Amino acid sequence: MLKQIARWLASSAVLLFVITAATFVLASLAPGDAAKAILSSSSGSYTQQQYQQMRHALGIDQPLVLQYWHWLDAVAHGSLGTDLFSGQAVTQELNSRLAPSLSIIIGTVIVSGLVGVGLGVLSAVRSGALGRLVDVVSLAGLAVPSFWLALVLVELLAVKVQVFPATGYVPLGADPGAWLRSIALPVLTLSAGGVAFVAKQTRDSMSDVLSREFMVMLRARGLSRRSILFRHALRNAAIPVVTVLGLLLVTLLGGTVLVENIFAIPGLGQEAVTAAGSHDLPVIEGVAFYFTVLVVIANLLVDVSYRLLNPRLGAS
Repeated sequence: MLKQIARWLASSAVLLFVITAATFVLASLAPGDAAKAILSSSSGSYTQQQYQQMRHALGIDQPLVLQYWHWLDAVAHGSLGTDLFSGQAVTQELNSRLAPSLSIIIGTVIVSGLVGVGLGVLSAVRSGALGRLVDVVSLAGLAVPSFWLALVLVELLAVKVQVFPATGYVPLGADPGAWLRSIALPVLTLSAGGVAFVAKQTRDSMSDVLSREFMVMLRARGLSRRSILFRHALRNAAIPVVTVLGLLLVTLLGGTVLVENIFAIPGLGQEAVTAAGSHDLPVIEGVAFYFTVLVVIANLLVDVSYRLLNPRLGAS
């Protein structure tokens, strides 16, 4: 067990290093920099001397390796730096935007899991036309562009019917009902592909388990259909489904960037787009760091789920 924990910590540290280093390099290759953005927004025109002075003040005139080393040193001391524009600590700024992103991501995983597993089990048991319908829905859900679906949902459920707000976010602590309505459309948008993906994986896994010999023996022993399906079949088919849910959680980190900007949700995705447009490297690095930590947590949750579903994996 200690070896597994040490291996997990080492792989997590390597992942954090690789992702943040790659983000640092890619962000530096983009045209323009924060000095130009700040001077352009404040005065519109500036001299070369003012530009060089601003670069020096921001510390972006140093070699890239040295900049990254300073950032790593700050992380080791519990800081992700300072927003170059607002002067606010990056951790403080991103923490305020974490709840909206997590609300959308967790909500999408829950909806995709519940609806997808339900459809998958139903189509595996009934098969035939229902199984083919799940395949069609899966292809449609994966093929429909998220931005198009988001616009359609806004038109139908926010403009015409006016059930949900088209934009904005309400904190859970302020009003739970308003919070739920504010994340409904983003969650529905991202759940379309997630439900299809989970439903197809669940159907395939359940169909495979139901065709095995031990299922025939369970039926011969007189166990109820409900017990066979949910206590034995679904448990044995759950590991591939858990894997898909873990992958879905990771891919949603990228999906929130688009959805948060469409629905004006003040989350990490919207902050990443804003920071990239203004070349605010500390904030870009901070978002990459937060996203990587979420990926590490997702991998840990999947690994723990494996061991709960199959205790023999914990002994290996």
